[in-house]
Amino acid sequence: MKKNKLQILALTVVTLMMLASCNQSATEIGTDVQSQTTSSEASRGKDLGQAAVADEDSDPNVLNIAIGSEAHSTLVAAVQAADIEHILVNAGPLTVFAPTNAGFDKLPEGTVETLLKPENKTQLAMILKSHAAPGNYSLDGLRKEAEKGRKLYMASGDYWEITTQGDKVYIAGIEVLQSIEASNGIIHVLDAVILP
Repeated sequence: MKKNKLQILALTVVTLMMLASCNQSATEIGTDVQSQTTSSEASRGKDLGQAAVADEDSDPNVLNIAIGSEAHSTLVAAVQAADIEHILVNAGPLTVFAPTNAGFDKLPEGTVETLLKPENKTQLAMILKSHAAPGNYSLDGLRKEAEKGRKLYMASGDYWEITTQGDKVYIAGIEVLQSIEASNGIIHVLDAVILP
């Protein structure tokens, strides 16, 4: 009980520090720290591993930025339901294609609710891993991959086609709306979910 209270306090402090240190790009997509989400996980006694480490000195990692973004609360809930927070805090480099809440809303009605059920944890984890690539691919890096006709390898084992149209970059036919640098990689914001 005492350990949980300390974890909650530590996570709250980190979240508040993260709010103060978020870069301009993260602010542009409407960041709003949701410490209650992370704290509730700690209070339920879930072992978050490296994702629970309180670090007041480092720049925010992919998970920190996602937790601080109102536009990605569904993604954060999915990551927590799938128990893959540790993937988003590892040293990387990691490229994450992050669907917004509006992107999840485009799925057929009831899909998100069904995937968040404990019995669908494995399927949810695979869908989320299909949004993460080992390596650090900036927009320019993605353009180079598209020019070479290469597909991007994802943590799920899937390969997604990268295409361009003018200045726009697409993965699996979904436009990259914005890019945000994190301490362990880069986040590319999408307005749809990539489905295997």
